[in-house]
Amino acid sequence: MGVQRMAGLKEWLLVFLSMHFAHYCCTRIDDDACIYTGNSQHRCQPKVNYRHKEKEVLDQILGPGSYDARIRPSGVNGTGDSPCIVFVNMLVRSISRIDDYKMEYSVQLTFREQWMDERLKFNDYNGKMKYLTLTEASRVWMPDLFFSNEKEGHFHNIIMPNVYIRIFPNGLVLYSIRISLTLSCPMNLKLYPLDRQTCSLRMVSYGWTTDDLVFLWKEGDPVQVVKNLHLPRFTLEKFLTDYCNSKTNTGEYSCLKVDLLFKREFSYYLIQIYIPCCMLVIVSWVSFWLDQSAVPARVSLGVTTLLTMATQTSGINASLPPVSYTKAIDVWTGVCLTFVFGALLEFALVNYASRSDTHRDDMSKKCDLERSVSLDVGDYEDGPNSFNMVRSNSTKPLMRPELMMSRDKMSQIIHQTPPMEQNSCWKSWMSKFPTRSKRIDVISRILFPMVFAMFNMSYWSTYLFREGVDEDK
Repeated sequence: MGVQRMAGLKEWLLVFLSMHFAHYCCTRIDDDACIYTGNSQHRCQPKVNYRHKEKEVLDQILGPGSYDARIRPSGVNGTGDSPCIVFVNMLVRSISRIDDYKMEYSVQLTFREQWMDERLKFNDYNGKMKYLTLTEASRVWMPDLFFSNEKEGHFHNIIMPNVYIRIFPNGLVLYSIRISLTLSCPMNLKLYPLDRQTCSLRMVSYGWTTDDLVFLWKEGDPVQVVKNLHLPRFTLEKFLTDYCNSKTNTGEYSCLKVDLLFKREFSYYLIQIYIPCCMLVIVSWVSFWLDQSAVPARVSLGVTTLLTMATQTSGINASLPPVSYTKAIDVWTGVCLTFVFGALLEFALVNYASRSDTHRDDMSKKCDLERSVSLDVGDYEDGPNSFNMVRSNSTKPLMRPELMMSRDKMSQIIHQTPPMEQNSCWKSWMSKFPTRSKRIDVISRILFPMVFAMFNMSYWSTYLFREGVDEDK
Protein backbone atom coordinates (compact mmCIF):
# COMPACT_ATOMS: atom_id res chain seq x y z
CA MET A 1 0.00 0.00 0.00
CA GLY A 2 2.80 2.43 0.81
CA VAL A 3 4.46 1.75 -2.54
CA GLN A 4 1.20 2.45 -4.39
CA ARG A 5 0.71 5.69 -2.51
CA MET A 6 4.21 6.80 -3.34
CA ALA A 7 3.65 5.99 -7.04
CA GLY A 8 0.40 7.97 -7.07
CA LEU A 9 2.05 10.95 -5.40
CA LYS A 10 4.84 10.94 -7.98
CA GLU A 11 2.32 10.83 -10.83
CA TRP A 12 0.36 13.74 -9.34
CA LEU A 13 3.57 15.73 -8.90
CA LEU A 14 4.56 15.17 -12.55
CA VAL A 15 1.15 16.32 -13.76
CA PHE A 16 1.38 19.43 -11.56
CA LEU A 17 4.86 20.30 -12.84
CA SER A 18 3.84 19.79 -16.46
CA MET A 19 0.84 22.06 -16.07
CA HIS A 20 2.95 24.71 -14.37
CA PHE A 21 5.49 24.56 -17.17
CA ALA A 22 2.73 24.88 -19.79
CA HIS A 23 1.38 27.99 -18.03
CA TYR A 24 4.88 29.45 -18.01
CA CYS A 25 5.20 28.93 -21.75
CA CYS A 26 1.85 30.64 -22.41
CA THR A 27 2.72 33.73 -20.39
CA ARG A 28 6.18 34.45 -21.72
CA ILE A 29 6.73 38.02 -22.81
CA ASP A 30 8.02 36.96 -26.20
CA ASP A 31 4.48 35.79 -27.15
CA ASP A 32 5.43 32.09 -27.58
CA ALA A 33 2.40 29.97 -28.38
CA CYS A 34 1.28 27.11 -26.11
CA ILE A 35 0.08 23.96 -27.92
CA TYR A 36 -1.61 21.16 -25.97
CA THR A 37 -1.08 17.60 -27.25
CA GLY A 38 -3.36 14.62 -26.77
CA ASN A 39 -0.96 12.73 -24.48
CA SER A 40 -1.06 15.52 -21.88
CA GLN A 41 2.31 16.85 -22.94
CA HIS A 42 2.92 20.54 -23.64
CA ARG A 43 5.36 22.21 -25.96
CA CYS A 44 5.82 25.87 -27.07
CA GLN A 45 6.09 27.13 -30.64
CA PRO A 46 7.16 30.73 -31.55
CA LYS A 47 4.40 33.21 -32.70
CA VAL A 48 5.04 36.03 -35.18
CA ASN A 49 5.06 39.54 -33.57
CA TYR A 50 3.51 41.75 -36.27
CA ARG A 51 4.28 44.93 -34.38
CA HIS A 52 7.93 44.23 -34.96
CA LYS A 53 7.10 43.38 -38.54
CA GLU A 54 5.56 46.86 -38.99
CA LYS A 55 8.87 48.41 -38.06
CA GLU A 56 10.67 46.22 -40.55
CA VAL A 57 8.16 47.08 -43.28
CA LEU A 58 8.39 50.82 -42.59
CA ASP A 59 12.17 50.69 -42.66
CA GLN A 60 11.98 48.76 -45.90
CA ILE A 61 9.50 50.96 -47.82
CA LEU A 62 10.57 54.31 -46.36
CA GLY A 63 14.27 53.74 -46.35
CA PRO A 64 16.49 56.43 -47.81
CA GLY A 65 17.51 54.21 -50.67
CA SER A 66 14.00 53.11 -51.66
CA TYR A 67 11.73 56.14 -51.18
CA ASP A 68 12.06 59.87 -51.83
CA ALA A 69 9.27 62.07 -50.45
CA ARG A 70 10.20 64.86 -52.88
CA ILE A 71 9.03 62.90 -55.92
CA ARG A 72 5.33 62.72 -56.64
CA PRO A 73 3.70 59.32 -57.13
CA SER A 74 3.02 57.94 -60.57
CA GLY A 75 -0.32 58.45 -62.22
CA VAL A 76 -3.02 55.94 -63.11
CA ASN A 77 -1.70 52.41 -63.73
CA GLY A 78 1.77 53.48 -62.67
CA THR A 79 2.34 55.75 -65.65
CA GLY A 80 4.53 58.75 -65.00
CA ASP A 81 2.96 60.91 -67.68
CA SER A 82 -0.56 60.97 -66.19
CA PRO A 83 -1.30 63.14 -63.13
CA CYS A 84 -1.62 61.84 -59.61
CA ILE A 85 -5.28 61.68 -58.55
CA VAL A 86 -6.08 62.81 -55.00
CA PHE A 87 -9.56 62.17 -53.61
CA VAL A 88 -10.79 64.62 -50.98
CA ASN A 89 -13.56 64.41 -48.37
CA MET A 90 -14.23 66.18 -45.09
CA LEU A 91 -16.36 66.24 -41.97
CA VAL A 92 -17.64 69.62 -40.75
CA ARG A 93 -17.48 69.40 -36.97
CA SER A 94 -18.64 72.90 -36.03
CA ILE A 95 -19.19 76.40 -37.37
CA SER A 96 -18.60 78.68 -34.43
CA ARG A 97 -18.95 82.20 -35.81
CA ILE A 98 -20.26 84.08 -38.84
CA ASP A 99 -19.12 87.71 -38.68
CA ASP A 100 -21.15 90.18 -40.75
CA TYR A 101 -18.83 93.10 -40.10
CA LYS A 102 -15.57 91.37 -41.13
CA MET A 103 -17.38 89.12 -43.62
CA GLU A 104 -15.78 85.90 -42.42
CA TYR A 105 -16.73 82.66 -40.70
CA SER A 106 -14.91 80.11 -38.53
CA VAL A 107 -15.17 76.38 -39.13
CA GLN A 108 -13.61 73.28 -37.59
CA LEU A 109 -13.36 70.21 -39.79
CA THR A 110 -11.69 66.87 -40.25
CA PHE A 111 -9.95 66.99 -43.61
CA ARG A 112 -9.01 63.80 -45.48
CA GLU A 113 -7.03 63.04 -48.65
CA GLN A 114 -6.49 59.72 -50.42
CA TRP A 115 -4.07 58.89 -53.21
CA MET A 116 -2.20 55.91 -54.61
CA ASP A 117 1.55 55.61 -54.21
CA GLU A 118 2.78 52.29 -55.60
CA ARG A 119 6.18 52.79 -54.02
CA LEU A 120 4.57 52.09 -50.63
CA LYS A 121 3.21 48.63 -51.39
CA PHE A 122 4.09 45.95 -48.82
CA ASN A 123 3.30 42.38 -47.81
CA ASP A 124 0.24 42.19 -45.57
CA TYR A 125 1.09 38.70 -44.22
CA ASN A 126 -2.19 37.14 -45.29
CA GLY A 127 -4.27 40.00 -43.99
CA LYS A 128 -2.58 40.24 -40.60
CA MET A 129 -1.38 43.80 -41.31
CA LYS A 130 -4.33 45.88 -42.48
CA TYR A 131 -2.45 49.18 -42.64
CA LEU A 132 0.53 51.06 -41.28
CA THR A 133 0.08 54.23 -39.27
CA LEU A 134 2.33 57.29 -39.31
CA THR A 135 2.08 60.62 -37.48
CA GLU A 136 4.84 62.43 -39.39
CA ALA A 137 3.58 63.78 -42.69
CA SER A 138 7.08 64.68 -43.83
CA ARG A 139 8.07 61.04 -44.29
CA VAL A 140 5.81 60.55 -47.33
CA TRP A 141 4.93 62.68 -50.32
CA MET A 142 2.03 65.05 -49.59
CA PRO A 143 -0.20 67.06 -51.98
CA ASP A 144 0.50 70.80 -51.78
CA LEU A 145 -3.12 71.75 -51.12
CA PHE A 146 -4.01 75.07 -49.49
CA PHE A 147 -7.23 76.96 -48.69
CA SER A 148 -7.34 79.96 -51.01
CA ASN A 149 -9.86 82.00 -48.99
CA GLU A 150 -8.24 81.32 -45.62
CA LYS A 151 -7.53 84.21 -43.25
CA GLU A 152 -6.32 82.25 -40.22
CA GLY A 153 -5.88 78.60 -39.37
CA HIS A 154 -4.25 76.26 -36.88
CA PHE A 155 -3.80 72.56 -36.15
CA HIS A 156 -4.91 70.86 -32.94
CA ASN A 157 -2.15 69.43 -30.76
CA ILE A 158 -3.97 68.55 -27.53
CA ILE A 159 -3.17 65.98 -26.18
CA MET A 160 -1.31 64.71 -29.21
CA PRO A 161 -1.27 66.14 -32.74
CA ASN A 162 -4.63 65.32 -34.31
CA VAL A 163 -3.18 63.89 -37.51
CA TYR A 164 -2.45 60.45 -38.91
CA ILE A 165 -1.33 58.81 -42.14
CA ARG A 166 -2.42 55.27 -43.01
CA ILE A 167 -0.57 53.25 -45.61
CA PHE A 168 -2.45 50.25 -46.98
CA PRO A 169 -0.81 47.15 -48.52
CA ASN A 170 -1.82 48.14 -52.07
CA GLY A 171 -0.04 51.49 -51.74
CA LEU A 172 -3.14 53.56 -50.92
CA VAL A 173 -2.35 56.50 -48.59
CA LEU A 174 -4.97 58.11 -46.33
CA TYR A 175 -4.15 61.45 -44.72
CA SER A 176 -6.48 62.80 -42.00
CA ILE A 177 -6.13 65.94 -39.90
CA ARG A 178 -8.33 68.12 -37.69
CA ILE A 179 -7.98 71.84 -38.37
CA SER A 180 -9.74 75.10 -37.49
CA LEU A 181 -10.02 77.79 -40.15
CA THR A 182 -11.23 81.36 -40.40
CA LEU A 183 -12.34 81.90 -43.99
CA SER A 184 -13.47 85.00 -45.87
CA CYS A 185 -17.10 85.12 -46.94
CA PRO A 186 -18.12 88.07 -49.15
CA MET A 187 -21.73 88.90 -48.31
CA ASN A 188 -24.53 90.78 -50.04
CA LEU A 189 -26.48 92.59 -47.32
CA LYS A 190 -29.15 94.27 -49.44
CA LEU A 191 -31.86 92.10 -47.84
CA TYR A 192 -30.37 92.14 -44.32
CA PRO A 193 -31.77 90.74 -42.02
CA LEU A 194 -34.03 88.81 -44.41
CA ASP A 195 -31.08 87.52 -46.40
CA ARG A 196 -29.37 84.27 -47.28
CA GLN A 197 -25.60 84.02 -47.55
CA THR A 198 -23.36 81.59 -49.45
CA CYS A 199 -19.94 81.01 -47.90
CA SER A 200 -17.36 78.99 -49.81
CA LEU A 201 -14.41 76.85 -48.83
CA ARG A 202 -11.86 76.62 -51.66
CA MET A 203 -8.97 74.14 -51.87
CA VAL A 204 -6.32 74.65 -54.57
CA SER A 205 -2.99 73.09 -55.48
CA TYR A 206 -0.22 75.61 -54.94
CA GLY A 207 2.64 74.33 -57.09
CA TRP A 208 1.51 71.27 -59.03
CA THR A 209 -0.47 71.97 -62.18
CA THR A 210 -3.20 69.72 -63.53
CA ASP A 211 -0.57 67.91 -65.58
CA ASP A 212 0.90 66.53 -62.35
CA LEU A 213 -1.86 66.70 -59.71
CA VAL A 214 -5.65 66.61 -59.89
CA PHE A 215 -8.07 66.89 -56.96
CA LEU A 216 -11.38 65.05 -57.12
CA TRP A 217 -14.25 64.72 -54.68
CA LYS A 218 -14.57 61.27 -53.19
CA GLU A 219 -17.64 59.42 -54.36
CA GLY A 220 -20.46 59.07 -51.86
CA ASP A 221 -20.97 61.99 -49.44
CA PRO A 222 -17.69 63.85 -49.91
CA VAL A 223 -18.85 66.44 -47.35
CA GLN A 224 -20.45 65.37 -44.09
CA VAL A 225 -21.90 67.57 -41.36
CA VAL A 226 -22.44 66.58 -37.75
CA LYS A 227 -26.08 66.19 -36.79
CA ASN A 228 -26.02 68.51 -33.78
CA LEU A 229 -24.55 71.47 -35.65
CA HIS A 230 -25.69 74.70 -33.98
CA LEU A 231 -25.17 78.17 -35.42
CA PRO A 232 -25.90 81.47 -33.69
CA ARG A 233 -28.47 83.46 -35.73
CA PHE A 234 -28.00 81.22 -38.79
CA THR A 235 -29.25 77.91 -40.14
CA LEU A 236 -27.25 75.75 -42.54
CA GLU A 237 -29.80 74.94 -45.23
CA LYS A 238 -27.64 72.90 -47.59
CA PHE A 239 -24.17 72.58 -49.06
CA LEU A 240 -22.94 72.00 -52.61
CA THR A 241 -19.67 70.60 -53.93
CA ASP A 242 -18.14 71.80 -57.16
CA TYR A 243 -14.88 72.28 -59.07
CA CYS A 244 -13.17 75.63 -59.56
CA ASN A 245 -9.98 75.10 -61.54
CA SER A 246 -8.01 78.31 -61.82
CA LYS A 247 -5.80 79.39 -64.73
CA THR A 248 -2.83 81.70 -64.28
CA ASN A 249 0.15 82.60 -66.41
CA THR A 250 2.03 79.67 -64.85
CA GLY A 251 -0.56 77.04 -65.74
CA GLU A 252 -3.87 75.56 -64.68
CA TYR A 253 -4.32 74.40 -61.10
CA SER A 254 -6.87 71.95 -59.73
CA CYS A 255 -9.41 73.41 -57.34
CA LEU A 256 -12.30 72.11 -55.23
CA LYS A 257 -14.93 74.16 -53.44
CA VAL A 258 -17.80 73.70 -51.01
CA ASP A 259 -20.65 76.22 -50.98
CA LEU A 260 -22.39 76.46 -47.61
CA LEU A 261 -25.84 78.08 -47.84
CA PHE A 262 -26.84 79.89 -44.64
CA LYS A 263 -30.23 81.35 -43.83
CA ARG A 264 -30.36 84.12 -41.24
CA GLU A 265 -32.69 83.50 -38.32
CA PHE A 266 -35.19 86.37 -38.34
CA SER A 267 -36.68 85.86 -34.86
CA TYR A 268 -33.68 87.49 -33.18
CA TYR A 269 -33.98 90.66 -35.27
CA LEU A 270 -37.76 90.73 -34.88
CA ILE A 271 -37.40 90.88 -31.09
CA GLN A 272 -34.34 93.11 -30.94
CA ILE A 273 -34.99 95.59 -33.75
CA TYR A 274 -38.40 95.56 -35.42
CA ILE A 275 -40.71 95.36 -32.40
CA PRO A 276 -38.78 98.04 -30.38
CA CYS A 277 -38.84 100.39 -33.38
CA CYS A 278 -42.60 99.92 -33.77
CA MET A 279 -43.09 100.65 -30.08
CA LEU A 280 -41.06 103.86 -30.32
CA VAL A 281 -43.12 105.06 -33.28
CA ILE A 282 -46.39 104.31 -31.46
CA VAL A 283 -45.18 106.05 -28.30
CA SER A 284 -44.41 109.16 -30.34
CA TRP A 285 -48.10 109.28 -31.35
CA VAL A 286 -49.15 109.75 -27.70
CA SER A 287 -48.35 113.45 -28.06
CA PHE A 288 -51.32 113.81 -30.45
CA TRP A 289 -53.65 113.02 -27.57
CA LEU A 290 -52.10 115.44 -25.10
CA ASP A 291 -53.45 118.93 -24.67
CA GLN A 292 -51.84 121.51 -26.88
CA SER A 293 -51.07 123.66 -23.88
CA ALA A 294 -48.96 120.86 -22.30
CA VAL A 295 -45.81 122.07 -24.00
CA PRO A 296 -43.20 120.45 -21.64
CA ALA A 297 -44.89 117.03 -21.84
CA ARG A 298 -45.17 116.99 -25.62
CA VAL A 299 -41.67 118.33 -26.22
CA SER A 300 -40.01 115.92 -23.80
CA LEU A 301 -41.93 112.97 -25.28
CA GLY A 302 -40.97 113.89 -28.84
CA VAL A 303 -37.31 114.53 -28.07
CA THR A 304 -36.97 111.36 -25.97
CA THR A 305 -38.42 109.09 -28.65
CA LEU A 306 -36.30 110.78 -31.32
CA LEU A 307 -33.07 110.32 -29.38
CA THR A 308 -33.94 106.71 -28.52
CA MET A 309 -34.66 105.92 -32.15
CA ALA A 310 -31.39 107.55 -33.23
CA THR A 311 -29.48 105.48 -30.65
CA GLN A 312 -31.19 102.31 -31.86
CA THR A 313 -30.24 103.09 -35.46
CA SER A 314 -26.61 103.82 -34.62
CA GLY A 315 -26.37 100.58 -32.62
CA ILE A 316 -27.65 98.58 -35.60
CA ASN A 317 -25.22 100.19 -38.02
CA ALA A 318 -22.29 99.65 -35.64
CA SER A 319 -22.55 95.87 -36.11
CA LEU A 320 -22.61 96.08 -39.92
CA PRO A 321 -19.94 97.04 -42.44
CA PRO A 322 -20.19 100.48 -44.10
CA VAL A 323 -21.45 99.27 -47.47
CA SER A 324 -22.35 101.62 -50.34
CA TYR A 325 -25.87 100.29 -50.95
CA THR A 326 -29.07 100.55 -48.93
CA LYS A 327 -30.02 97.59 -46.78
CA ALA A 328 -33.50 96.47 -45.82
CA ILE A 329 -32.83 97.40 -42.20
CA ASP A 330 -31.78 100.90 -43.32
CA VAL A 331 -35.17 101.41 -44.98
CA TRP A 332 -36.97 100.29 -41.83
CA THR A 333 -35.00 102.40 -39.36
CA GLY A 334 -35.01 105.40 -41.69
CA VAL A 335 -38.80 105.40 -42.05
CA CYS A 336 -39.32 104.84 -38.32
CA LEU A 337 -36.99 107.73 -37.56
CA THR A 338 -38.92 109.88 -40.03
CA PHE A 339 -42.22 109.09 -38.30
CA VAL A 340 -40.80 109.98 -34.88
CA PHE A 341 -39.33 113.19 -36.26
CA GLY A 342 -42.64 113.96 -37.98
CA ALA A 343 -44.48 113.64 -34.67
CA LEU A 344 -42.13 116.22 -33.17
CA LEU A 345 -42.64 118.58 -36.11
CA GLU A 346 -46.41 118.09 -35.79
CA PHE A 347 -46.30 119.58 -32.32
CA ALA A 348 -44.35 122.55 -33.64
CA LEU A 349 -47.08 123.08 -36.23
CA VAL A 350 -49.80 122.69 -33.60
CA ASN A 351 -48.09 125.21 -31.36
CA TYR A 352 -47.82 127.68 -34.22
CA ALA A 353 -51.49 127.15 -35.17
CA SER A 354 -52.55 127.59 -31.55
CA ARG A 355 -50.75 130.90 -31.30
CA SER A 356 -52.28 131.96 -34.61
CA ASP A 357 -55.76 131.09 -33.34
CA THR A 358 -55.16 133.08 -30.17
CA HIS A 359 -53.87 136.04 -32.14
CA ARG A 360 -56.87 135.88 -34.49
CA ASP A 361 -59.29 135.81 -31.59
CA ASP A 362 -57.58 138.78 -29.99
CA MET A 363 -57.72 140.71 -33.25
CA SER A 364 -61.41 139.82 -33.68
CA LYS A 365 -62.23 141.08 -30.22
CA LYS A 366 -60.28 144.26 -30.83
CA CYS A 367 -62.07 144.89 -34.14
CA ASP A 368 -65.49 144.32 -32.57
CA LEU A 369 -64.65 146.70 -29.77
CA GLU A 370 -63.43 149.38 -32.17
CA ARG A 371 -66.52 149.09 -34.34
CA SER A 372 -68.86 149.35 -31.38
CA VAL A 373 -67.00 152.37 -30.05
CA SER A 374 -67.07 154.09 -33.45
CA LEU A 375 -70.86 153.59 -33.76
CA ASP A 376 -71.44 155.01 -30.29
CA VAL A 377 -69.36 158.07 -31.09
CA GLY A 378 -71.20 158.62 -34.38
CA ASP A 379 -74.57 158.56 -32.70
CA TYR A 380 -73.39 161.03 -30.12
CA GLU A 381 -72.13 163.48 -32.78
CA ASP A 382 -75.57 163.64 -34.45
CA GLY A 383 -76.84 165.28 -31.34
CA PRO A 384 -79.30 164.32 -28.66
CA ASN A 385 -82.28 165.92 -30.48
CA SER A 386 -81.78 163.92 -33.66
CA PHE A 387 -81.28 160.81 -31.64
CA ASN A 388 -84.53 161.39 -29.81
CA MET A 389 -86.33 162.08 -33.09
CA VAL A 390 -85.17 158.83 -34.54
CA ARG A 391 -86.32 157.01 -31.49
CA SER A 392 -89.68 158.71 -31.56
CA ASN A 393 -90.22 157.81 -35.21
CA SER A 394 -89.34 154.17 -34.87
CA THR A 395 -89.48 151.67 -32.07
CA LYS A 396 -86.52 149.68 -33.52
CA PRO A 397 -82.94 150.50 -32.51
CA LEU A 398 -80.72 152.20 -35.05
CA MET A 399 -77.78 149.81 -34.50
CA ARG A 400 -77.50 146.88 -36.91
CA PRO A 401 -78.79 143.60 -35.53
CA GLU A 402 -75.54 141.71 -36.07
CA LEU A 403 -73.71 144.20 -33.82
CA MET A 404 -76.18 143.62 -31.04
CA MET A 405 -75.62 139.86 -31.06
CA SER A 406 -73.41 138.16 -28.58
CA ARG A 407 -69.88 137.14 -29.45
CA ASP A 408 -70.81 133.44 -29.39
CA LYS A 409 -73.59 134.05 -31.87
CA MET A 410 -71.19 135.96 -34.08
CA SER A 411 -68.66 133.07 -34.07
CA GLN A 412 -71.41 130.66 -35.04
CA ILE A 413 -72.40 132.84 -37.98
CA ILE A 414 -68.77 133.21 -39.09
CA HIS A 415 -68.10 129.46 -39.02
CA GLN A 416 -71.49 128.49 -40.38
CA THR A 417 -71.11 126.35 -43.52
CA PRO A 418 -73.15 126.87 -46.65
CA PRO A 419 -76.26 124.72 -47.03
CA MET A 420 -74.71 122.62 -49.81
CA GLU A 421 -71.69 121.71 -47.68
CA GLN A 422 -73.65 120.65 -44.62
CA ASN A 423 -74.24 117.27 -46.21
CA SER A 424 -70.51 116.50 -46.15
CA CYS A 425 -69.75 114.11 -43.28
CA TRP A 426 -66.11 115.13 -43.16
CA LYS A 427 -66.80 118.85 -42.87
CA SER A 428 -69.59 118.32 -40.44
CA TRP A 429 -67.26 116.27 -38.27
CA MET A 430 -64.45 118.80 -38.58
CA SER A 431 -66.81 121.58 -37.61
CA LYS A 432 -66.73 120.12 -34.11
CA PHE A 433 -63.16 121.38 -33.80
CA PRO A 434 -63.28 125.12 -34.43
CA THR A 435 -59.55 125.81 -33.96
CA ARG A 436 -56.88 124.87 -36.48
CA SER A 437 -54.53 123.49 -33.84
CA LYS A 438 -57.15 121.00 -32.66
CA ARG A 439 -57.87 119.95 -36.23
CA ILE A 440 -54.18 119.23 -36.87
CA ASP A 441 -54.04 116.95 -33.82
CA VAL A 442 -57.18 115.10 -34.86
CA ILE A 443 -55.97 114.59 -38.42
CA SER A 444 -52.57 113.38 -37.16
CA ARG A 445 -54.24 110.77 -34.95
CA ILE A 446 -55.68 109.18 -38.08
CA LEU A 447 -53.10 109.98 -40.73
CA PHE A 448 -49.94 108.77 -38.96
CA PRO A 449 -51.20 105.23 -38.12
CA MET A 450 -52.69 104.81 -41.59
CA VAL A 451 -49.46 105.78 -43.37
CA PHE A 452 -47.38 103.59 -41.05
CA ALA A 453 -49.67 100.61 -41.70
CA MET A 454 -49.37 101.16 -45.45
CA PHE A 455 -45.61 101.30 -45.13
CA ASN A 456 -45.56 97.99 -43.24
CA MET A 457 -47.64 96.31 -45.92
CA SER A 458 -45.39 97.49 -48.72
CA TYR A 459 -42.18 96.78 -46.78
CA TRP A 460 -42.93 93.19 -45.83
CA SER A 461 -44.50 92.31 -49.18
CA THR A 462 -41.51 93.75 -51.06
CA TYR A 463 -38.66 92.19 -49.10
CA LEU A 464 -40.32 88.86 -48.44
CA PHE A 465 -41.10 88.56 -52.16
CA ARG A 466 -37.52 89.47 -53.07
CA GLU A 467 -36.26 86.86 -50.61
CA GLY A 468 -38.34 84.20 -52.38
CA VAL A 469 -37.04 85.27 -55.78
CA ASP A 470 -33.42 85.11 -54.62
CA GLU A 471 -34.04 81.65 -53.16
CA ASP A 472 -35.37 80.36 -56.49
CA LYS A 473 -32.31 81.66 -58.25
